[in-house]
Amino acid sequence: MDDRTLVRAVNGLTARWAREAMGGSRTGATVFSAAGVWPLLALLAAGAAGPARAELEQAVGTDAATAAGASGPLLARLDGMDGIDTAVGLWTRATLPLVPGWLSLLPAGAHGRFTGDAAVDRKTLDAWAADRTDGMIPRMPVAVDRDTLLLLANALALRTDWAEPFRDHHTGRLFRSTPHLDMAGVAGTPFGPLTMAKVNGTSGLEVHLLLGPDHVAPGEVIAAGVGALDGAYQVLPGNLLPYGRPGPGVTVEDVTSFSPAPALDLTTVPFTIDAEHDLLEHDALFGLRTARNSGAGHFPGISGPQPLAVGAAKQSATATFSATGFRAAAVTAISMIAGSAPGQAHQARRVRVEFLRPFGFLAVHRRFPVVLVAGWVTP
Repeated sequence: MDDRTLVRAVNGLTARWAREAMGGSRTGATVFSAAGVWPLLALLAAGAAGPARAELEQAVGTDAATAAGASGPLLARLDGMDGIDTAVGLWTRATLPLVPGWLSLLPAGAHGRFTGDAAVDRKTLDAWAADRTDGMIPRMPVAVDRDTLLLLANALALRTDWAEPFRDHHTGRLFRSTPHLDMAGVAGTPFGPLTMAKVNGTSGLEVHLLLGPDHVAPGEVIAAGVGALDGAYQVLPGNLLPYGRPGPGVTVEDVTSFSPAPALDLTTVPFTIDAEHDLLEHDALFGLRTARNSGAGHFPGISGPQPLAVGAAKQSATATFSATGFRAAAVTAISMIAGSAPGQAHQARRVRVEFLRPFGFLAVHRRFPVVLVAGWVTP
């Protein structure tokens, strides 16, 4: 599976999740990571059979064998990038036999055993989540009880400082000015103009802020942002935008300035968002509708003799956007049961972009543009 196809598969899940779970115009603040879910679904697909396998293949956007072969390289690729840490963990009952071929798809050292003591196992799982996310996610989102035979988890942590920090005047707003007008632009989408602004981190991570028209649902804004990043929509950069108000929150004009250099003034708000997601509330989206039926076994490729069904599937996610940088993390788990000097005045082009009403965001790495986390901010 080549990089472009893999990026489209993971980003496709991001867009579908946004549309299905954030369809309403009154959606509150949230954050989620399809990049934390996709590898787990790929691994499950590799061990599934029948309708459960077909549903998981539809969720990951490719056949099970291809997805399984891409899950390890995806995790390794992300983990090898500055500012990104990712990990996979598997815990099983000592009595649960595992198919060696499926177990070999996981990274070395990923497999651990439950003790059978729920309190001890809870402490172990919580410690794993906290350790793999620098404490940003302190608990495993799925609990373990006596019916849990297997738990498969992914942890994803992002951190970067801004290459150009914002100024925080403690008014609830962040501001910075840059001569790089192409750091913002307006995409033409089916619902109209979508304003996009890119904030570069020092580690290669980028956060794209997204502002759509007032009437457009949050999920459509985020999905369109994903499409623009993937090249589905043309984006007109700030240096080519027409004068006036070419996009939501955008003003292009000539102003009196001490420098003839153009400038992009970006105003936004700091935020910290925490969210919990029950993936089984959208079981068809994630290919888990049949797999959650405990009346039959669906994963003979994971544990041949022991019939398995999905008992729980949840994600805990957090994101913080501050004057100095960006931090985010997500832990996904699936369990199975059975920021002048004065001088001569000039006329200079000024592009002002303001994200002061509800807006979306996407975090990607410039070397491998999988959407790592996505979310919606309600100032």
